[in-house]
Amino acid sequence: MKMKTLVAMLFLAAGSTTVAAQSDDCNSNSSISHEAVKAGNFKDAYLPWKAVMEKCPTLRYYTYSDGIDILHSFLETYKGKPEYEKYFNELMGVYDQLIKYTPELQKTVKVRPAERTLGLKAMDYIQFAPKADTNVAYGWLSTSVDADKGETLAPVLFYFLDQSAKKLANDPNHKEQFIQDYLNASQWADEAIAATTKESTKKSYHGVKENLVALFINSGAADCASLQGIYAPKVEANQKDLAYLKKVIDIMKMMNCTESEAYLQAAYYAYKIEPTTEAAAGCAYQAFKKGDIDGAVKFFDESINLETDNAKKAEKAYAAAAVLASAKKLSQARTYAQKAISYKENYGAPYILIANLYATSPNWSDENALNKCTYFAVIDKLQRAKSVDPSVADEANKLIGTYSRYTPQAQDLFMLGYKSGDRITIGGWIGETTTIR
Repeated sequence: MKMKTLVAMLFLAAGSTTVAAQSDDCNSNSSISHEAVKAGNFKDAYLPWKAVMEKCPTLRYYTYSDGIDILHSFLETYKGKPEYEKYFNELMGVYDQLIKYTPELQKTVKVRPAERTLGLKAMDYIQFAPKADTNVAYGWLSTSVDADKGETLAPVLFYFLDQSAKKLANDPNHKEQFIQDYLNASQWADEAIAATTKESTKKSYHGVKENLVALFINSGAADCASLQGIYAPKVEANQKDLAYLKKVIDIMKMMNCTESEAYLQAAYYAYKIEPTTEAAAGCAYQAFKKGDIDGAVKFFDESINLETDNAKKAEKAYAAAAVLASAKKLSQARTYAQKAISYKENYGAPYILIANLYATSPNWSDENALNKCTYFAVIDKLQRAKSVDPSVADEANKLIGTYSRYTPQAQDLFMLGYKSGDRITIGGWIGETTTIR
C-alpha cells in the first residue's frame, strides 16, 4: 500500500461528523467538493474545497481528509513539473491548519490529537517533499510518538525509527538517542499489541516490530563495543543516578553485553544505591571477571534471593554453577546446578553441566574398568537433559556420542564380578548409583 493511500485511510479513521453550519456558501462548496472527491474528480473538487478551507475551516472534519486526497492526486499528476512544489506546500498547509483548529474541532467532533496529526504530516513530508530534511521529519515524529506512546499508529512508529536511523547515519553522536528510540518504539508496539483484540491490528504491530528489529540490527549500533563506547563514560558521570544506571543495565542485558565493563560498572553502582536482583547479578559477573569466585557466588546468592521469578532464579543458579565449575569446585558447582533444576524442572543446561563435571573426574577407584563406569552416570545426566528439555537435544546427543566411547568393556567388568544391568555406585565426590550397560 502506498503511503499516500495509507495516510488517507488513517485520516478517515478518525471519524467525521458535521459541525454547525457556518454559511450557505460554505455548505454548498463543502457538498460540491466532497461529492467530487468521492467520485475521484479531484480537479473539480479543488476550488470549492479551497473556498471552504479559507472561509470556514471548522465546518467539517472531512474538509481536511478530502484536501489530503485532492493534493495527493495532484502531486502524483504534477510530479517533476513546476506546479509540484506549490501543491506540496498546500499539503503541508492542510496539516498545519488542522493542527491549529484541532482544539476548536474537538468541541463537537471526535478528532485525533494534534500530535497524532503531526505524525501523519511527517509521513507525507517524507514521501512528497522535493528534498526532505531528516532532522525536520524526525523532530515531528518524535513529538508525535512522545505524545501518543502506546497509541501511536503502527506506520508512524516505523517511520519514527527509520528517520532516527537515517539521522544516526549522518551524526554518530545520535547513537545513544537512537538506541533509546528503538527501545521506546518496541515498548510502545508491545503496549499496542496488548491493548487490542483485533487480529489485523495485532498483525500490523507485529510486522512493525520485525521492521524495528531489522532497522536496529542494520544501524551498526547493536554491537557491544559500540554500547561500551557510549555508556562507559556516562556510567561514571551518572553513578548516583539510579534511573540512568538501570537503563544502561537493561540495554546491555538486552544486547547480551553483560561482560562489558559498562554493564558491570553500572550494576555495581546501582547495587550500592539499591540492591536488586539484576544489580546483584551484575556485581557477581564483575567479581568473576576479577577472579573472585567466592565473591561472585555470594552476589549470585543475593540475586537469587531478590528474584521473584523462578525461571530467572534458575538462570542465576546455573550461572553460579558455571562460575564454580570454572574454578574446579566440582561439588559446589553440582549443588548450584541442582538448585537451578529445583527452580525449573525442564532446564536441560544444568544436567549437561553436571554430566561434564562428572566426566572431568572419573578416577575414584584403583580399578580402571570401574573408573570408566563413571561415564554411565555421565550419560544418565545427558539422557535426562534431552528428555526434559528438547532444546538441548543436539548438544546432549553429541556428548553422548563422545562419552560413550569411554565406557568399559563387558569382559573387563566381568572379571570384577559385574555384568550388564547391575547397579554400581560411583565413588568419590560423585556418589551416584548408575546401571551398567
